[in-house]
Amino acid sequence: MSRKKTLLLGTIILTGTGLLTRIIGFFYRIFLSHTIGATGMGIYQLLSPVSFLCAAICIGGFQTIMSRTIAAKNAVGSKKGGFDVLFVGTGFCVCLSVLAACLIRIFSNFIAIHILGEPETARMLDILALSVPVSTIHTCIISYYYARKKTGIPSASQLLEQLIRVLSSYLVYQIMISRGIKPDAIMTVIGLLAGEAGASLFTLIAIAWECSKYNYHFHLSEAEKNFKELFTLSYPLTANRICITLLHSVEAVLIPSRLRLCGLSNNQALATYGIITGMALPMVLFPSALTSSVAVMLLPSVAEDQAAGNDENVKKTIEVTIKYCLILGIFAVGVFCAYGNAIGTLLFQNEEAGKYLQILGFISPFLYLNSTLTSILNGLGKTRLCFYQNIAGLSIRILFVLFAIPSFGVKGYLWGLLFSELVSSVLNVIFLKKSARFSFNAMQCILKPSGLLMIALGVSFFADAILGRFMAGNSILNLILVILVMGSSYLSFYLPTIRRLKA
Repeated sequence: MSRKKTLLLGTIILTGTGLLTRIIGFFYRIFLSHTIGATGMGIYQLLSPVSFLCAAICIGGFQTIMSRTIAAKNAVGSKKGGFDVLFVGTGFCVCLSVLAACLIRIFSNFIAIHILGEPETARMLDILALSVPVSTIHTCIISYYYARKKTGIPSASQLLEQLIRVLSSYLVYQIMISRGIKPDAIMTVIGLLAGEAGASLFTLIAIAWECSKYNYHFHLSEAEKNFKELFTLSYPLTANRICITLLHSVEAVLIPSRLRLCGLSNNQALATYGIITGMALPMVLFPSALTSSVAVMLLPSVAEDQAAGNDENVKKTIEVTIKYCLILGIFAVGVFCAYGNAIGTLLFQNEEAGKYLQILGFISPFLYLNSTLTSILNGLGKTRLCFYQNIAGLSIRILFVLFAIPSFGVKGYLWGLLFSELVSSVLNVIFLKKSARFSFNAMQCILKPSGLLMIALGVSFFADAILGRFMAGNSILNLILVILVMGSSYLSFYLPTIRRLKA
């Protein structure tokens, strides 16, 4: 199979699984919004700084460097070398994750009260700690498959993890109801642990079968050499990610406290935080199933092109990535601006979620673009430049959290998100321009999609008027059909281009 077809097939598999996973997660979030409420979702979201920091410390740069190194060894036909790198890297990361889990369990009360500012998170942290090692195993193993451009196992594990998470949370919910206990955010953490455990077990079985297929045996003689190579390459990236994650954590912890300064009670601040991070932002990120899949496949492909000296391929990859991320992002702006209020009100039964969706919709092009361009920069080995643009974006967001939220409320934070994503996108493009002399066609990437969006919006408004007469009693189905009509009319203009890309 040709390189282009391999990349396209892998992207299709990951995108299909990603969409299915996000659809399941989408209904899961609706379920949570109706059972534990916005406040409960806000409490659960407060755990994200701890889980992200653990991931940065335990996996950090190792995942990216493992993927790049395995891809490079695969390019020269060294399958044994790829396995060696995988097991050395995974062993080191698991040791770190066990240490991190122990520290979380020991200091859970201190973290909950003095860092997260919410005592209810203490018992949730005890459960979250158990998920750190199993999540590390899962993440390390799928990095091997991504490096080999084998997306079947990662896709299946992703889907399995989501299904187990949802089913486990629902089971805990039913047990709580049957015992007369009011459902709270604890059921989401139990679901998270169960999902990660299931996915890790699945990937362990898969990699064991892969090793037996190639009759692989681990030898300590190569371990020291591989560890030095991985550690030398990954420690700057790990340090960068820890620094970035710390800034993310500062932002997440500050938001509820700054919201209280603008007049909200503690419950109102947590509810607002839960609506933004648990409802509105995941909805905006829903279409990024495609860009995330592309980003995963791009890193090893770009690394291989760079190693082989195929600068022209790198240039074309950047140009196509920018074009299609902007096409998708501009369409998302239209959907969320026109129908964001209806989406939030009908699906989450929360008018605030709809208002936030309309504002957050404007970050879509930059959000989707950043994930793929950052992956290309990492594939080119420009990890320091990725660090700079991340620091710039996060610094802007923290400044808005500190100074804009007390004066303008939650809208100050949303403005900060928009401005930070814009700055990060501009920096990514500038950095890539210095690394690869690609061209940018504003007509094809911005003006044409914007014009076609206006046409698609007109078609959707017309469809909405017609469907409204026949489906007045089923607003959700009406909304889905209208968005599908809008998407179909928008996509129809790009079908010839997509066919050429497949060819």
